[in-house]
This record gives sequence, structure tokens and C-alpha cells, in this order.
Amino acid sequence: MSEMTFPLPDVGEGLTEAEIVSWFVAPGDTVTLNQVICEIETAKSLVELPSPFAGVVTELLVEIGQTVPVGEGILRVTVAGESAAEPAAAAPAAPAQAAAPAADAAAPAAEAPAGNAVLVGYGTGGAVKSRRRSGGEPLLAASKPSVIPVADAAPVIAKPPIRKLAKDLGVDLAGIEGTGIAGEILRDDVVRNASQVRVFRNIETPEPAAEREVRIPLKGIRKITAQAMVTSAFEAPHVSVFTDVDATRTMEFVKRLKSSTDFAGVKVSPLLIFAKAMLWAVRRNPEINSSFTETEIIRHNFVNLGIAAATPRGLIVPNIKDAQDLSLLDLARAIEQLTLTARDGRTPPADMQKGTITISNIGVFGMDFGTPILNPGEVGIMAMGTIKLKPWVVDGEVRPRMVTTVGGSFDHRVVDGDVISRFVADVASVLEEPALLLD
Repeated sequence: MSEMTFPLPDVGEGLTEAEIVSWFVAPGDTVTLNQVICEIETAKSLVELPSPFAGVVTELLVEIGQTVPVGEGILRVTVAGESAAEPAAAAPAAPAQAAAPAADAAAPAAEAPAGNAVLVGYGTGGAVKSRRRSGGEPLLAASKPSVIPVADAAPVIAKPPIRKLAKDLGVDLAGIEGTGIAGEILRDDVVRNASQVRVFRNIETPEPAAEREVRIPLKGIRKITAQAMVTSAFEAPHVSVFTDVDATRTMEFVKRLKSSTDFAGVKVSPLLIFAKAMLWAVRRNPEINSSFTETEIIRHNFVNLGIAAATPRGLIVPNIKDAQDLSLLDLARAIEQLTLTARDGRTPPADMQKGTITISNIGVFGMDFGTPILNPGEVGIMAMGTIKLKPWVVDGEVRPRMVTTVGGSFDHRVVDGDVISRFVADVASVLEEPALLLD
């Protein structure tokens, strides 16, 4: 018998600390190799950690809500013999609900035998075990799909957060056909069946708070966002350019795509056309897709397209890798997956890194326009306001048209006004005439 200590691993590039959000085991529990033992919150995402040991939990070294540095022990496990103490194969930790691994794990703590790196992954131990005590009783409520039989109907498969959203929006889950695996009802399935015009607005007005003030610790995504915005705003000289656009043909194009069998089951919105317009404009104005350093300007010949996402945990900017190579259908699927994963707080750390240019879709909040701050390390960020019916002059006559405002902020150290103007004009041209995408 020997006691092993599991140190907090580095589940993302450059991670220095993380907060323990929940434990799924307790002292005295028997754990198997790769069984999920806890969930942590980094500055970028929620991540589940599987156990690199098989044995009995001796001690939880960190309390829920506590922030610990990478490499500090969080759990002790008593294992039987050297074979039981062998860690999983060298595969990195993966965020919850993500199929791909995230990043390298940490080195072992002092208690680990020399030569045995404490690695976290899904190696030879099989699939990740469920979040239950050894006796089968759930330790904590987890966001796993739950099945509730409905009289004279098929069972409803939906996670607890999705059930709450449906209740808040007044949506009957029994009447929804889920588009997830095995018919699971997803967030977008609920939103599509909601009667509210603005599902992104506050669903209800809370009662006045009893306390005179609330102090919220600056940590996690909010902390990293604050640091990044200050750095970007005061180091990169921003210049903003915007223009009004007749997006009537874009809306008609979106309508046709929604009725196309090729796009069946895929969410299609004006954001898709805006993203494709961005990729087209980048190809024509490659200077926009660059990074600035003190010694050189790096022009990227690929596009990792960031999509700013407002989540319950704060603003994050995951990106779609090599978006320039995607067809319109593949881009639609990538945006949908990115959005759903971000809303659920399950964005893999790798998806938050190495972006080259970003989109901010403030139109979903009913805003006409705003001046976004650059994502640090990038030269351009584009925003699109709400699309709504307005009077517009066409061939000398005032007609009702679907109008929006597009534009963005740019790093004036890298791009000059003429390049910025051409880029914004190109994006606007595609929104006015999506047929340009056939070029």
C-alpha cells in the first residue's frame, strides 16, 4: 500500500492556477483509473479532471471555491502495489463534454514515485466513470442528461440546465424533437421553440436585494478579461470605422438556406454570412489578419476566426481554427458547436488560443452598434448590429429594407485607414450581395 498525491495539472497553455468548483468524490470512496474526481474553473473554461490512480481517496486537500496554483496537491489516494499506482497513459486532461484533449498535464508531486509522471487523461483505463460515489449514490448534482418518462410519449432527454431554460421560456419539452445524440434536447432546440422575440434579454426581473452591496471576488474569466481589456485598450491605438448596410438580400439568403435540405438540422443566422464575409474580406485585405510585436508584424496566411460569446461566466472568445478552409455548411456547424459549448461553459482551453481576428455579434442583444476593443494580440475585430426594417433609398425612392450597421476596431500601428476602409467596405458588400461569395 502506498499513498499518492495528485497535483493540479496544467490543462491549458500558460495556466498558472485554477479554482475547485466541485468534488465528485469524498474521503473513503474507491476510485478507478480515469474516473472524474472534480471539476475546476480556469481563466478560460470549466474542466473535468480524471484520476490518474486507482485506489481509495484518503484526503481532499482543497476546499470547493479555493484557488490553487498548478503543481499543488489537491487529492491523496491510497493505492495497492506499484501496478495500481501507475498513472494513465500520457494523454492530457479534457474539458467536460469535449471529445478532444486540451493540453499537457502537470508533473508529479513529491509523494509520487520517481519516474512516474502524474498525467491526466483517458489512457488505458477505459471511459471516464460517472460522477457517483462507490455505492451508486450521486455525490453532487451534475449536468448530465436526465430522462423523465412522459405518459404515452417518448422519454424526454435533456440536461438540468436545459430543463431550467425551457421552464423559464415556457417551452414544453415533450413537444420538442431533440437534435442531439439519441434525441437529446439541446439549448438551441429550446430557443427555436421559444415564443419570446428576445431570448437573450433578462428572462425575469429579480426582487430587490436585501444587502446594500455585494462584493464579488475578481477571479476566473472576469479577472483575465479585465487584464486583457486594459492591456489592449492602452497598448494598441484603436481606430474605429463603421457603415450602414442594406442587408435585405442577406436575410433572403438566410431564409433560403434554412429551407435547404443541405442545412437541415444546422442553425443558420446572419452571423454565418457575416463570418463568411469576413473570411472573403481577409483574403482581399490580408494585412488585417496580423499580429503586432515590438520587433515585427506577423501576417497570418490562415484565419482562426474568434467569435465573442457572452456566457454566464463572462465574456470569452473561442475561435474556429483554419476557418478559411471551411465550406458555408461546415462553417455553420462550427459556429453552432462553438456557441453551444461556450454557453455551457465547456469550451476547451485550446479553442481559446491563437485567434487571428474576431467577430462581436452585438446585434443579438438588440443593439444597433458599438465600438469593440481588440482581442489582445489581434489587429482587427468586427461587429454587426441588429438587423431591422428601416427606410432606405433605392433607385431614388424610399423603400423599407432590412438594414444593419457593421464596422469594427483596428490596430493603427499595423493597418492604415485605406486598408481598414477597404476591409469594412468588402464585408458590407457581401452583406448587401451574398452572391459575391461565389467569386
